[in-house]
Amino acid sequence: MNMSSQNISSVKVIKILLMSFILILFGTFPKISVSPALADSAAVIDADVDTALKRLYSSNAAAKNISEAAKGVLVFPDIIKGGFIVGGQYGKGALRVDGKTTRYYQTASASFGLQAGAQSFGYAMYFMTDSGLDYLRSSDGWEVGVGPSVVVVDKGTAKSLTTTTYKDDILVFFFNQKGLMAGIGITGTKISPYSPDPN
Repeated sequence: MNMSSQNISSVKVIKILLMSFILILFGTFPKISVSPALADSAAVIDADVDTALKRLYSSNAAAKNISEAAKGVLVFPDIIKGGFIVGGQYGKGALRVDGKTTRYYQTASASFGLQAGAQSFGYAMYFMTDSGLDYLRSSDGWEVGVGPSVVVVDKGTAKSLTTTTYKDDILVFFFNQKGLMAGIGITGTKISPYSPDPN
């Protein structure tokens, strides 16, 4: 589901901000129910992940090569970020191991400072070590930057990245950025298990 800053409604941004702050405030993600307005079924999430990976691999050879050596990949195909002074972002995704979804996750963060607007983007986290993947699986609420080492792969890094040169637990690729807000990052973002809408 692709979006631009023009068609990310103010109502949806407000819902994202509220969800982000609730999740960050309480910390214990699994105990909080996602509102029906934000809930997605497993089938919808899986379809979005399939589309996101296809587009990523068609435009980024490094991501495709890394995927072949990764122990698993956690994909958030559509994260909405918005705010005015106070900001937040939220999205849902799936963990794939050996090409199959093994669990669903949600990601959220909140921030304060000079910021305004809305944007959407996605990212894929490639777990290159068993320890990194085990950390995710055993965590009820993982804050990125604490635990396994995480490196965001930019265009410059991607050119020289091979399956024999990486040394980090997790490699992250951003994709499908749309909107006018600046500064995409995941340090401090919280990731936790998510239960899809059964309908």
